[in-house]
Amino acid sequence: MSGALEKSLAILEYLVDFPDGAALVQIATDLNQLRSGCHRTLQELIGYGYVRQLPQRGDYALTTKMASMGLSFLGKSGVVDIAQPVIHRLAQATEELVRLAIVDGERLTLVAKAQGARSGLLYDPDMGIDLRLSCSAAGQAWLMTLPEDVAIAYVSRQGIGHPRNFGPNAPTSVKALLKMLEEHRKRRFSIIEEAYAPGMSSMAAPIQRAGEPATGVLVIAGPSSRLTLQRMQQFGPQILAAADELAVTGNASPLLKSANVGTWGNVTDKPRRSARRARA
Repeated sequence: MSGALEKSLAILEYLVDFPDGAALVQIATDLNQLRSGCHRTLQELIGYGYVRQLPQRGDYALTTKMASMGLSFLGKSGVVDIAQPVIHRLAQATEELVRLAIVDGERLTLVAKAQGARSGLLYDPDMGIDLRLSCSAAGQAWLMTLPEDVAIAYVSRQGIGHPRNFGPNAPTSVKALLKMLEEHRKRRFSIIEEAYAPGMSSMAAPIQRAGEPATGVLVIAGPSSRLTLQRMQQFGPQILAAADELAVTGNASPLLKSANVGTWGNVTDKPRRSARRARA
């Protein structure tokens, strides 16, 4: 990757975490870029419409251009149209938040959701984020479908989420994670309690046809006080049925159909660099 392109992508990925904008000094320091070069790159990104400079403080923030491109891409992929009726029915049946994450290389990205809770505390995290594989229900549901060496490689490259940044029950070692994955495989879906976030529980089932890699993950999430272990176990047959339905109908979506194709064989390849600092 050329230096100019890498610096540009680094800035774009960095600014995702700062919707209110970030100062030039902050961006250059955190990304270890020369201030003059960082300023020049920012001006180029402004020229192409990806970044704007806020009028009051002069900080830099993303425009909606990338978001618009992403929404347009998802709309044309057909994945939301196919998945929305399925996740809506599951949300209504469980009265909890249901989300769909799709596999993209070594990442899981949330692309669709349906809120089934009618009252009380609503759990509704931001869409479009890349999930931490080691401590999210979705991540663990996907990892349990992979060969062990592949799962370890993916987690090692992304990093294990520390409990101080996620939930108190987040696994702190590969050994602990592998033990959790083995338990998930026995029931065919994952269950976590206060691992991704304090006070929150979730469960997930992979979207996978027999003998093929998983293309996505279906997730049910909610407050631990309401989404108890007993309720999650009761929802097992429902989430598995919904995941199986998406595994069949997903072939109508180019995005779901092509997700994760060939990635197992590339696990030893040099990983794609991400300039955005992973959440510790």
